[in-house]
Amino acid sequence: MEKLTDIGVIKALMKKHGFEFLKGLGQNFLINPSVCPKIAEQGNAKKGFGIIEIGTGIGVLTAELAKRADKVVAIEIDDRLVPILEDTLSEFENVKIINEDVLKTDLSKIIDENFKGLDVAVCANLPYYITSPVIMKLLESRLRIKSVTVMVQKEAGKRLCADMGTRDMGAVTVAVNYFSKPKILFDVSRGNFIPSPNVDSCVVRFDIKEETPKGVEDEKFFFKVARGAFSQRRKTLANSVSSALAIEKSIVLRSLEQSGLAVNVRPEQLSMEEIINFSNVLKNLRDL
Repeated sequence: MEKLTDIGVIKALMKKHGFEFLKGLGQNFLINPSVCPKIAEQGNAKKGFGIIEIGTGIGVLTAELAKRADKVVAIEIDDRLVPILEDTLSEFENVKIINEDVLKTDLSKIIDENFKGLDVAVCANLPYYITSPVIMKLLESRLRIKSVTVMVQKEAGKRLCADMGTRDMGAVTVAVNYFSKPKILFDVSRGNFIPSPNVDSCVVRFDIKEETPKGVEDEKFFFKVARGAFSQRRKTLANSVSSALAIEKSIVLRSLEQSGLAVNVRPEQLSMEEIINFSNVLKNLRDL
């Protein structure tokens, strides 16, 4: 197949198949030939691995993954892209296209049916509007995967990979650090896409932890506290949590005191251990 990052090739494929970009699906196709090989190589696409790709576009990244990994299962929501992919990926026998919404797909079943005897990794060039839901599904599902490598909006990547206890962190930072070790791999400017988005991107990788942090008494409540803590970023931890979880402020303040935290502490000042301890104390006091 001709270079799928060539603008002329992309336009010819679109004309041939009567394809037009849908803004609602956040479709932006890569035109820099060096980006996808880097994603594949740094995203665990290699012998002994099966790769789940999310959001194929016209198959630029899919082809690079297929060249390196034993098998690729690509999940694409836009059925108009399926005939294009059958065209652009015809030389690869180790690629399977699934035309579904990844948020409604049983990923555990896909892994069991397609990757027996293989390690598994996820690679994706995600539309910005579903970045957090997809990443959270991948992490919370506790899938049999080694890593998740995704291209995301640069600002989102900064928050996803922020250090705990810093101003850049948010609720998603807590979740990402709970399940994985996050790392920004490299930046991708907006000029690398057609059509050009309004923001720059970056590629991040989450190496999945074999064990999540110890000491969490109620995981569901822990994440509820984390989300509530960052729901109103300008407020203190006490005010945000009390408001978001509808818990009396006196109970929240007592929980802070018993956790050894200042009453005016802000959520972005907390370490993972402090959030875990605070959520445990808060739940126990709330349930008295």
